[in-house]
Formats: sequence, structure tokens, C-alpha cells
Amino acid sequence: MQRRGAGLGRPRQQQQQPPPPAVGPRAAAMVPPSGGVPPDLGGRPACALLLLCYLNFVPSWGRQTSLTTSVIPKTEPSVAYEDFISFTVVEGNVRNISEVLVEYLCSQPCVVSLEAVASSEFRSSIPVYKKRWKNEKHLHTSRTHLVQVKFPSIMVYRDDYFIRHSISVSVVVLRAWITHRYSGGGVNGKWDENLLHAVAKNYTLLKTVPPFERPFKDHQVCLEWNMDYIWNLRANRIPQCPLENDVVTLLGCLYASSGENTGIVKKLPRFWNRELEATRHQRIDYPVFTVSLWLYLLHYCKADLCGILYFVNSNEMYGTPSVFLTEEGHLHIQMHLVKGEDLAVKTKFTLPLKEWFRLDISFNGGQIVVTTSLGQDLKSYHNQTIRFREDFHYNDTAGYFIIGGSRYVAGIAGFFGPLKYYRLRTLHPAQIFNPLPEKQLAEQIKLYYERCAEIQEIVSVYASTVQQGGRSQDACGLRNSYLDLSRRYGRPSCRAFPWEKELRARHPSLFQALLETGLLTVPRHQRESVSEIGGMIFEKAVKKLSSVDGLQQISSVVPFLMDSSCCGYHKASYYLAVFYETGLSVPRDQLQGMLYSLVGGQGSERLSSMNLGYKHFQGIDNYPLDWELSYAYYSNIATKTPLDQHTLQGDQAYVETIRLKDDEILKVQTKEDGDVFMWLKHEAVRGNAAAQQRLAQMLFWGQQGVAKNPEAAIEWYAKGALETEDPALIYDYAIVLFKGQGVKKNRRLALELMKKAASKGLHQAVNGLGWYYHKFKKNYVKAAKYWLKAEAMGNPDASYNLGVLYLDGIFPGVPGRNQTLAGEYFHKAAQGGHIEGTLWCSLYYITGNLETFPRDPEKAVVWAKHIAEKNGYLGHVIRKGLNAYLEGSWHEALLYYVLAAETGIEVSQTNLAHICEERPDLAKRYLGVNCVWRYYNFSVFQIDAPSFAYLKMGDLYYYGHQNQSQDLELSVQMYAQAALDGDSQGFFNLALLIEEGAIIPHHILDVLEIDATIHSNNISILQELYERCWDHSSEEPLSPCSLAWLHLHARLLWGAVLHSALTYFLGTFLLSVLIAWTLQYFQSVSANGFHLTPAGASPDPTTPDASPAVTPADDASAQDQPTVTNNPEPRG
Repeated sequence: MQRRGAGLGRPRQQQQQPPPPAVGPRAAAMVPPSGGVPPDLGGRPACALLLLCYLNFVPSWGRQTSLTTSVIPKTEPSVAYEDFISFTVVEGNVRNISEVLVEYLCSQPCVVSLEAVASSEFRSSIPVYKKRWKNEKHLHTSRTHLVQVKFPSIMVYRDDYFIRHSISVSVVVLRAWITHRYSGGGVNGKWDENLLHAVAKNYTLLKTVPPFERPFKDHQVCLEWNMDYIWNLRANRIPQCPLENDVVTLLGCLYASSGENTGIVKKLPRFWNRELEATRHQRIDYPVFTVSLWLYLLHYCKADLCGILYFVNSNEMYGTPSVFLTEEGHLHIQMHLVKGEDLAVKTKFTLPLKEWFRLDISFNGGQIVVTTSLGQDLKSYHNQTIRFREDFHYNDTAGYFIIGGSRYVAGIAGFFGPLKYYRLRTLHPAQIFNPLPEKQLAEQIKLYYERCAEIQEIVSVYASTVQQGGRSQDACGLRNSYLDLSRRYGRPSCRAFPWEKELRARHPSLFQALLETGLLTVPRHQRESVSEIGGMIFEKAVKKLSSVDGLQQISSVVPFLMDSSCCGYHKASYYLAVFYETGLSVPRDQLQGMLYSLVGGQGSERLSSMNLGYKHFQGIDNYPLDWELSYAYYSNIATKTPLDQHTLQGDQAYVETIRLKDDEILKVQTKEDGDVFMWLKHEAVRGNAAAQQRLAQMLFWGQQGVAKNPEAAIEWYAKGALETEDPALIYDYAIVLFKGQGVKKNRRLALELMKKAASKGLHQAVNGLGWYYHKFKKNYVKAAKYWLKAEAMGNPDASYNLGVLYLDGIFPGVPGRNQTLAGEYFHKAAQGGHIEGTLWCSLYYITGNLETFPRDPEKAVVWAKHIAEKNGYLGHVIRKGLNAYLEGSWHEALLYYVLAAETGIEVSQTNLAHICEERPDLAKRYLGVNCVWRYYNFSVFQIDAPSFAYLKMGDLYYYGHQNQSQDLELSVQMYAQAALDGDSQGFFNLALLIEEGAIIPHHILDVLEIDATIHSNNISILQELYERCWDHSSEEPLSPCSLAWLHLHARLLWGAVLHSALTYFLGTFLLSVLIAWTLQYFQSVSANGFHLTPAGASPDPTTPDASPAVTPADDASAQDQPTVTNNPEPRG
């Protein structure tokens, strides 16, 4: 097969070498057309390289040209003259105005042309200057002409406010030539044609100046001060291109693939580096790349093909490369051809099972090399080279890659390790650097499955022996221990279990569990027997954990859970993962926690998958942050959630948002013998339609603490539908009859009831009629009619159904599929809470294949997580924890809330933190983590976290908690988030921090929409915070917020009184008046005291002001007052 170049085109013929430089100042011989500049030099990306190579022969930068015709000295008049041209550049580099001295000689009337051509990294041969002039009179005479060559500003100046994008020029060629006027070289001719008729030509290279070494241009313009200031802030910044290469890590950690239709979606962007992007474009029809990934296979594909790594293009078709696993264990490699067809090949060798190996696949045009290496030492296993003659089409940005399963094909059953993708290189396995980083975890996975293979063999032999020996417990002498079982103790017809003493010693818990399980419970089908026996072992272990002191039993139960996990019952795997990750009554071990979490995720255990999805979504507990990987786990459970809700089987319950802090909600929780349930039943019997509907919903979905009982629920649906005229009950019963859920299908009666409910204006029933005509009658016109009507009434199911019509291309009157309209209807349905609509939106966000849904992995995870958290199996765990809490069983409540909280559901995290606050002794004794800190901290990173969680974390940051130090900045952020949620306590706490001297950052004020320019001081901010606190307070008028507001204003008023200048003046004046009045008063009192007159006598006006010379005794007798001595003596 003819080999093709890597996008560089066909080889060119060798060009003629230019003549050697002539000796002397002039040249006369005309350069042949093949010399000088190659005609297509400027149009090739390699023109700069050719010119640089050429400079090795011509070491000149334009001072004196060297590529001219041969020099002729002054000759006699009889000698024939030949045309020549040369020039000298005064400055050898590119300047704004460069002076060029052109010297030429014309033998006939001629036209002299001068042109400057520039080439950059992205464009070549761009004329930037042109000039022509005629010479008709001065023939056979050497002439000199001075030309001022002016270059564009973007080539010679730095960026400024006016020159925004200066270009980096790699090569500037200055060339000149002469053409005779009567030989096709007229003045008005085209430049390219004119150059072809040149009789003499010459060129030189000018030195270019890098953009950041150029001067600034003086524009003779003054900018406004603000524009000049903004420009100067960034004028001296040198932009730097990020380091970029062609290596992409599609997967950096272990991924547990359950063998179902979910996987990791990766989309590659174009290169920022234009050279790399140009190379990628050139290799669209000649792929050159390498893929290297680690795999651990549990078994081969159970279907025709299982996905390993494959590319899906924008048309939802497989592209290049697509690698699958077959039923026999071979690799199926598929490529998309340039002509539009697909081509596939199967390897000759099979992949190893239950062994870590690295798979390296390299593409080099039509050659594919497949190599497998075993173990961490990369021991060679198989190597195969495959060659094709066809051209492959390869564009890794026109679609997305999928690792594992998808809606097109199931994934492998096993584990993926690191996956590296070299986009532009073909590498030998020895050149690939792709080690297995988590060596201990990978080794633990291998050891786990080796141990489990032994356990599964024991259980399988046990089940087979029991089935052959009879199902009676007395048949095999089970009165004795299995460890001591032998032929001599049994009956002649009973086989002995072929277990050696060493084997029994390695698995004592397993033999004990088998003994306690009993033979009557062994299933008949051997394939299901191992898993079912694992379930029996698990149930017995959980029964111990549900006791009053269940947490004390964990260490003794762990071996039984390990055996149950090995039997394929992966609820036990999740229990073990949580125990080891949180240190619940066992030493905390992150490695074992990851192991059992991955094992549970591989076994498609719902809670394990949610745990993995949550940990990768947040990047916590040593799990790397990876949204695409998180989506793979969450989407697996999200797709099962609607199916679980309709199967009505298993340990499921409705997921309810019940907070242990809310006493009102806790009061209405009930059971079948509770007051609330009995009252509803009483009202339902009396014919209350609302009570009948609520009672049926509680029984059908298992809500409000009532056990799930679909049969009883259907009885209430039937009673309400047939005895009342309530349209909701009629519709619910019609759906039950259509689907046959717990009752025999009756399509005729269901249709009558559905029409009856629709006639009453129930939009769900209108949508139901459309569903009937779509599913049973295949009448898409009527279906669309009813769905459009229901959609106009606000029914989200109808929006989803209309999207399905557009997606399938069967909408009446609309030819073909319309994914854009389908996506719009799915989005509208998702906003209304529709589960399937939300799943489609999350898929569109992770792939980014629709323009209306730009790729957003984080949003895809959020939507898938929202649906996964509605799963009934999670609801069952939450309900068990709530019931235990209401019954006062603290051990069981703590156990189940830890199990639920580790899946990432927010309500369980805050409830668990609340339990740890109520019983800190319990949390400290049994949990190996800081319970309050861990789960309140987890909850505040959730979507729509409650405000009290932010307040609690703010308090923990403010005061510090155990090993956590104080952090006022984070405390402010938590309080601010609570305030944003409308919690008055958040505003109050922020105000208290300001009172204590803390400073609220401006970005926090911006988030709270407090203008820092208006509220420029702390007092103003305090007023605003207390006012908002009062506005958001739902308490009595005399709330803490109102009292704080009044206290602040009282302080401000008092401060204003004390510091006002006017008040100071008035106070001074009043004080002066008071002092003057006091002095006057004392003066008047003194005057009155020294002019006392006896009764009945008038004062003598001539009496002087001096005091009268009378004794006190005389004065007293004059007033008829008794005399009292200081020392009275007794009288005789």
C-alpha cells in the first residue's frame, strides 16, 4: 500500500541552486527564471526554514545585495549592455520608514518594481509595500533611486491603546525587479505576472524585531485620564501561552465498571497552540495517535460487544478509534473510513482475566499495533500488528470519547486504571509513561477477588451438596459442625464436604454462617445460590447490628460481612466501606474503605455507586476530583431510579426530606397503628376523598413512616375512584389498571376512568389520554394533540412526551428527528421535576453535542445526583434511621444515618450531625471522625443547604472545634451565606462580628448587595445589617434583631448628644445660667439670714449691716425659744 505523508503533501522536486555571489559592486547577467525566490515560497509554511537555510550561502542582511547578475566594469560604447538591479538598505531591520537605495540599469524602456513581502506564523507571502516607476530616457546608464519604504504600524510598534494586536513577523523579504515595457511588463500589469517577465531581479532579507522589543508609537493624541490609567495597568504585561502538549489523561484513577450502560464521557477541545492544531487538522485522514490504559477484567462480555474505549461523533455514530471486548475475550477494533464506511478487525489473542494488564494501541496511518503487558512490571503478554490499505477518518474533537458503557453498548465488567491518550504520536510501549499509581489499592483488588473465588467455590460446593443430598435438615447430620463433617459421621447416602482443615481455618466465619443458615433456605438454582446465601449471611449480620448495643457488635460482624461481600451481595460491601472510611467501631482504614466502595460500585450496589459519585464530585477522602467520573457513577443509579419506583419490589421507601430539628414534621410521622394513620383511615372510610388519596399514596410509596403496601393502596384507589367524583383518585386508579400494578390489567375500564378524569380538567388525565393513543393505538396525531393540550396546562409529563416525539422523528407534520426541539421540551419537563427529562438534560450537558446544551460536566453531575437521591433503596435506609431515632434506639439511628450520609444526601448529613450534637458521647466512642464538623461541613457544600448548617459552621469556625483552629474569615462567609438564604440570625451574627471589631470584606458586602460606597463605615453597615435582620425576622416585634436595632440607635443618639457642638454650646450656656442662679440664691439666703428681727418689732433702718453683739442665749430668749446646752446636766 502506498504510504502517505503525515499531512505534509507530496515531496517536491529538488530546486535549482542559486548561483554563487559575484565579485564586485555590480551584477550584469540576468538571473534565470528558476533562480531567486521560488514561485511558491511564500505560500508554504516552510518558507522561513528554506530562507534560513539559504542564508548559509548568503550571509547578508541587506547592506549590499549578493544575488545579482555578474558584475561588468565600465566598457566601451560598442559593448552591449545588460540589465541589472541591486539595492542597499540603510538600516538592515524593519522600521517604520526604511530608506532603500536602488541602483539599476535598463537596456530598453523599462519599469522598476520594489515590493516588501512579510510572513508570520499563521500567514505567509503578504505584500506590505509596493512601488513602481518608469525609466524611458536614461538607458544604458546606471541610475540610483532612493525609496522610503513605509511598513504597517502593527509590524514595527508595540501594542498600545490604538494598536491592539501587533503581529510577530518571522520573515520580511524585500525584492526588486526590472521588466521591459514592450515585453509584457507594463506599469498597469499585475504584480505576479510582471514578476514572471522580469529581465533582472534581486532580493534580500530584513531583520525583524520581536513585538516586545519594539518602540511605542507617538500617535500625537491624548487619552482621557481614565482610559490612559486602565491601559497602563495592562500595558506592560507580557502574555504567556500555557504549556501544551498532545498528552491527555482521560482517566487518572480507578473506575469500577459494573458492565451496564453507563460510563465516563470525555470531550477533547482543540489545541490552543496553532501549530499543534494545524498538525491535528493535517492528520484527519492519516491518524497518528496512541492509547494506553490499564484493565482488570472479571469476565468476558455477556453480550456481543462490551465497550472499552470508543469515539462517538456528532452524528451519534462510532468513529475512530472504537475498541470493544467480545464474548470470547478478543479485542474488537473499529475504524471509520474516509469514504464513510466502517471497518473492524478482531485480535487473534484473548485478554487475561482477573489480572491487571496494560493495553497499548497505536495507530500510524493504516497500521495498528496492539500490545498487552501483565502486571506492574509490564511482563509481555501479546503483541499483534494489523495493516490496512484504507484511509481512516480521525477527528477527535468532532464528538466525544466514552470509557465503559453508554446507551449504545454495555461496558466491561471489571476495573479501569489510568488511561492516557497521545493525540499526535505513535509510541512504542517502552516509550509510554503510564504507571499504575494506586499500587496498593490495585493489589488489594486482586487479593480480594482471589479470596472471594475460594469462598464462592466453598459456597457453591455447599449448595450443590445440599441439593443432591436432600433438603431436610436431618439429611446430612447438621446436628454436628461442618468443620467436623466426615463420611463416618454421616449417613451412607450423604456426601462429605471436601474441605480441608487448612481451608476451614482460613474461613471460620463462613463455615459458622453456613451452619447457622440452615439447609432449608438453600435456593434450587446454583447460579443464584451463592448470591442468595450471601444475602442470608448479610441479614443475620444486620440483625445483630440492629440490637440495642448494635455498634458494639460491629467488630464481630465484619468477618461475616466480608464473606457476604465475596458471595456477591454488595450491600455488605457498602457497609464495610462506610465502617472503614468513618472508623465506625473499627480502626479507620482509607485503603480498605476505597476497596469495598469500588467493589460495591462494580457490583452495581446503589449506595456504593452514590458514595463513589459523591466523593469524586467533591474531591474528598483522598478521592480525586473528577466530574466526568462522578457522573458515570451517579448516572448509573439515576437511570435505575424510575425503574425501581415502578417495580414495587425490594427494600424501598419514598425519600422524604425530614429534619430532626423540625418537631412539627416529626409529630406527623406515623405507622399503621399510629394516631395519624388511624385518623386518616377513619376519614377515608367515611368517604373523605382527600383522606383516601393521602392514605393510598402513603401505602403505595411507603411515605410518612408507613410500610409499603401496594395491594392495600390499590384498594383505596379503587374505593375512591368508584365512590367519589375526585378526578385525582380516578386518574390514579386508571393508571394502576393500565399498568397492572398490584391488580389485573383492565384497559377498557382504565380508558373510561381516564376520560372521566380528563373531562374534569385534570391535566394529568389529559396527558394520560395522549399516552394511551401513543402506546396502544400508535395514533401519534391524537397523542400529540392531547400532549400539546396538557403541556399548555403545565403538565411536565406532556413536555417530556412531546420531546420523545421530536427525538424519535414521529411528530405529526415534522419530517425527521429534531434533537434541538426535543432538548427544549426535555429541559422544560426537567424544570417541572420530571425524572426522565432530567436524565436527558444531564446527558446533553455531559456530551455537549447540542448547541442549546453547552458542555457542563458539573451541571450534568448535579442533575444526575438529584435523580439518584430519589432512589427507593436510599429512602429505605433513611426511613430505618428515622424510625430508630423516633423510638430512641440511638445505636441503630447512628448506624443508618451514617450509611445514608456517606452517599452524599444533604438531609442525612445534617441529621447525623444533629444526632452527634445530641449524643456526643456516642459519636466520640464509636466514630473515628469528628462527626459534627465533618457532616455539617459536607452539608454546606451541597445545593440548597439549610441556613442552620451555615450558621453552625460559622460558629465552629468562630470558636474553633477540637482540632480545627479559629478562622474568622470563613466564619464571616458562612454567616453571609445564611443571610443570603434569608436567615435573620446570619445578619445578626455578622453585625455582632462588626461590633467586636471584625472587618467584612468587600466581596462579602457585594454578595449581600450592600454598597460599600454608600455604607462607608462600620456604623452604617451595622444599621443596614440590623435593619435586614429585623425585616427577615418572623418572631415577635421585640425580637433580638429589633432590640439590637433600638440599642444601636440609642447609642448613636447618645453619642450625637455628647459630641454635638451645638449641644456643647447650649450645655455651657445652661451651666453658666445655673451657676449664676446658684450664686444669687446663696447671696439672697445669706442676706436674709443676717437681718433676723424679733417677733412684733420692726427693724431699724439705721442698723448697720454688721451682726448684732448679742449672745446666742440672748438671741434665743428674745425669740422665746428654749436654750439647749451641748452638755446638759441632770437636775436635782
